[in-house]
Amino acid sequence: MMRKRKPLVRNRSIYYKNRLRKSISGTAERQLRSTPDWGEIAINGDHLWVPTSVSGDFCYVGDTDCTKHGPRMKCSACNVISHQNCIPVLTNRQRFTCKPTFRDVGVRQYREQTTIQHHWVHRRSEKGKCRHCGKSFQSKLSFSSKEIVAISCSWCKTAYHNKEICFNIQRIGEECNLGVHSSIIVPPSWIVKLPRKGSFKSSLRKTPKKRASSKKRVRDKDKEQKAFVIKPIPSTNVTPVIVFINPKSGGNQGLKLLQKFQWLLNPRQVFDLTQGGPRFGLELFKKVPNLRVLACGGDGTVGWVLSVIDQIGMNPPPAVGVLPLGTGNDLARALGWGGGYTDEPISKILSNISQSDTVLLDRWSLEVKANGQAEAPEEGKDNLPLNVVNNYYSLGVDAHIALEFHEAREAHPEKFNSRLRNKMFYGQMGGKDLLKRKWKGLADFVTLECDGQDITPKLKELRVHAIVFLNIASYGGGTKPWNRSMGSSEPSTEDGLIEVLGLTTYQLPLLQAGGHGTCITQCRSAKIVTSKTIPMQVDGEACKLKPSVVTLTHLNKAPMLAKRKCGKVMPPQAALENLKISVHKISMSDYEQHHYEKELLAQAAVTVGTIEVNPTVDLEHVRGIINNIIEDNRDVTISSEWCFVDSCTAERFFRIDRAQENLHYVLDIASEDLYILECGGGTVPHTPEDETAAPSPSSNHQAPHVIPEMRISDEGSLDSPSDHPPMSPKILLSPDDGQQDETQDHNQSMPDTEPSVRIRSISERLFSLNQESYSAFSNIDTRPNEELFKAAKAGDLLLLKRLHNQGYSLEARDATGQTLLHHASRHGHQDVVKYLLRHATTVINQKDNNLGQTALHKAAAYKWLSICCMLVAAGANLDITDYRGNTPRMLATQADDHDLAAYLESQEKFTLVSSDMGTVV
Repeated sequence: MMRKRKPLVRNRSIYYKNRLRKSISGTAERQLRSTPDWGEIAINGDHLWVPTSVSGDFCYVGDTDCTKHGPRMKCSACNVISHQNCIPVLTNRQRFTCKPTFRDVGVRQYREQTTIQHHWVHRRSEKGKCRHCGKSFQSKLSFSSKEIVAISCSWCKTAYHNKEICFNIQRIGEECNLGVHSSIIVPPSWIVKLPRKGSFKSSLRKTPKKRASSKKRVRDKDKEQKAFVIKPIPSTNVTPVIVFINPKSGGNQGLKLLQKFQWLLNPRQVFDLTQGGPRFGLELFKKVPNLRVLACGGDGTVGWVLSVIDQIGMNPPPAVGVLPLGTGNDLARALGWGGGYTDEPISKILSNISQSDTVLLDRWSLEVKANGQAEAPEEGKDNLPLNVVNNYYSLGVDAHIALEFHEAREAHPEKFNSRLRNKMFYGQMGGKDLLKRKWKGLADFVTLECDGQDITPKLKELRVHAIVFLNIASYGGGTKPWNRSMGSSEPSTEDGLIEVLGLTTYQLPLLQAGGHGTCITQCRSAKIVTSKTIPMQVDGEACKLKPSVVTLTHLNKAPMLAKRKCGKVMPPQAALENLKISVHKISMSDYEQHHYEKELLAQAAVTVGTIEVNPTVDLEHVRGIINNIIEDNRDVTISSEWCFVDSCTAERFFRIDRAQENLHYVLDIASEDLYILECGGGTVPHTPEDETAAPSPSSNHQAPHVIPEMRISDEGSLDSPSDHPPMSPKILLSPDDGQQDETQDHNQSMPDTEPSVRIRSISERLFSLNQESYSAFSNIDTRPNEELFKAAKAGDLLLLKRLHNQGYSLEARDATGQTLLHHASRHGHQDVVKYLLRHATTVINQKDNNLGQTALHKAAAYKWLSICCMLVAAGANLDITDYRGNTPRMLATQADDHDLAAYLESQEKFTLVSSDMGTVV
């Protein structure tokens, strides 16, 4: 027996070794990424591995599975350490994924779950103190401990002792608030991965040949479909920041900062500029309200970002902050961010960004034309390296020094890897020019006009060696050449004026010692004509320009982030700017014919009008605005049965369920234009089987008509046929069933009992088709009824009572988790609220699924004081916060109803005093 077992054990060990080798080789074939993947094959929870030399932490796979081979790698998003050969064991066998950075769901389910859960990670070493007991995690005398001492969240950085007393199993499912930087972090629920092309199917019945040809045309027109889209939840309390950083800038600083930002923020809001520049990130976050940008680099990086913002037409443009990693960093100095990053904690920088002030920066355009009247020029360029001025534009000796520095750095980049060496080179070149005085006759080759006035005689009188057009207060690495005592007026970055000053070779080195140049003028436009090849520089980028005519004009004003001074009071958050968006109507016939052709549908659409709405309002509110425009515009005819169309999420247009309109914002479904679909004018072709299945009017069997072609899309949403209202199918009764018109008075008698029962059964079947979108109901009495919710919204108390008497529950919840009390409180129907408080007391503190708000939140947000008093008297909780952290009192304050806010505050104090006093028995 022993002889037979040894080969089995030996073979088993060989088998496991081969299996481990295969898994290692499989992961080796799969590329390890240090930045997020934005392609169609992106995996949620993928680690971002970077090499590390840390030796204090142990391999995360544990001693049992650790191979102890390969270089050490660190995930910059969740800070776990692993050998490179152990990564397959960690991801495949142990299935430990990184924190999720996006939502990989269907395009119609991205609003159903907006909460974020903790991403708990075991730590063998942890700084700080336990959130529960307040004690430190490790003793100062314990070294190289292999025990797990802490459990921390890689999102909010909250940490607990690895003890049941401090961390119990119930914390695993808790909601995460994203920590101290929650106001600038882009939540994973905002970033939605789109389905692959062809996986989003239509329920409209078409011939396969036409559908295939349509798909083929779509592939030809839209070969590079974006794989991700941003669906923000607008809020004045959230100012998301996207970070652009060059890992090669500032020596090795850029790479380290990239990893720190990935740890503190969502890695998908941090972009590597070496991977295509800032265009992709800016276009992705183009429509996010209150967006801010942090450019990590020199002044050239900031100018690059500002230029791309102009090119893609971001409106309104985001405010741009600077983390200085370059050499001069004049713009960063002028905005208060310092002359260069050293070792300040990134967390503190992010806090300063979130609390910074917004200032405007004048930007100037340069237009260059060749000077045909000049003699044969020397060798030079035909155009300037940049055509936009953010900091300064100069010509003469300072541009000559900058050009020599640029050429020397291109020839020997290894000699220019520190700011100190770079400044020493500038000083050396400046000393040479001080002796040579090569550009002492600059005024003989230049004529200058400022606002139509000839300034050339003044240049010759001053015998300047350099002419500087200064847009900001800082120049040449921190000097302040504008003499405020002699200037015509105080310089400003947003007054529409640019300062013109002259410098001599003697004044240039004195600037570093606090000296000044010669102030010439301030102007709104300038014209420079050169008759010789002269060195020029724009924001530090220098070249030799052939004889030319250079025209300088004002381009625009860019919002920038300036560091707030210590002790300055932070102003209250301003309301979000309103959006102006055009509304276009699509007919059902065009929708059926060009279902997959976005461009053809857009061309066939008819303009209804233009609306101006706040980004925080939902589609339910926008519907009322559009209805008012339709009533006023007699040129456009459209039936009352219309639905919103999403034109930006999927590869084709698709309809939005009317029951889910309060889940969506305008920017969720519209990029540039908003489209609506007229649902009453289309017809759906039907098959002979449908005709035979439908009962005849003379039949004794009182059954509803069969709804043709009711399908479920790949995302689990119910898409209705074109001859039914948008996404919420109606049950059509036969003529004998006593079908009532929608405009009929509710006081008339309801349909007979038998058809009503049949309507309920079909409704149950329809709701069960989409369990992800609708709540699951345990029994027949608690299911929602569409008429019941309509009565609550319209304030029809008689209909509400009648349906309640027929057995419909007043505790039902709709697809968004809202109860009847939510809708009645939101629309201000006092009699309905009073009736619900008497007969459905258990729903008073229930939250909805979308915003986590109670009925009191709705009443406070819409400023219904009397309803708030009724709810508070009935026992509504005043301390419940929604998913944005707002109590009802805060919502009343945001709605500018100070009387209601004061009432709720007094009730909060009364509740607090009552709880402190206790109950006397």
